[in-house]
Amino acid sequence: MSDITIHPLGLNSATVDALAALIVETVAGGGSVSFMHPFAMEDARAFWRGSLAAADEGLRVVLGAFEDDLLVGTLTLLLDCPPNQPHRAEFAKMMTRPSHRGRGIATALINAAEQIARAKGRTLIVLDTASDGGAGPLYERCGFRLAGEIPNYALKPHGGYTGTLYYYKELA
Repeated sequence: MSDITIHPLGLNSATVDALAALIVETVAGGGSVSFMHPFAMEDARAFWRGSLAAADEGLRVVLGAFEDDLLVGTLTLLLDCPPNQPHRAEFAKMMTRPSHRGRGIATALINAAEQIARAKGRTLIVLDTASDGGAGPLYERCGFRLAGEIPNYALKPHGGYTGTLYYYKELA
């Protein structure tokens, strides 16, 4: 991996624009991250403004991976769990620019998110990923265990159904 830095992101227009460009590119490329293609840039900005506002309130941590000043990846650690689940966190919206895949960026984001989760007293992380073209093999290499699959869970960005795989990892 080249010189990549990872840090939590806060709400500002430059960050919103960078994240919006990344998610629009991801959806256009078929990434199943809750949105359909075409995904309008203003809708992407609105999504990230809300997500970063929640991060500023401590409800989540949005991590950014940067190569110099270029945002090349992101992962959100959701912390706002029900009262009976204070030990749990969830991963969401993990994306790496297609031009930067295979360089260890996603693994570095996962490791950083796990460190933050531990520091916040979380002992269990859960996530889901698309059955078709999702990051299941990556999560398994990072120690996550498959809990199960739900078929036809969501639409792919360009149409057609995909299942979702549910994973978990207990943190030491």
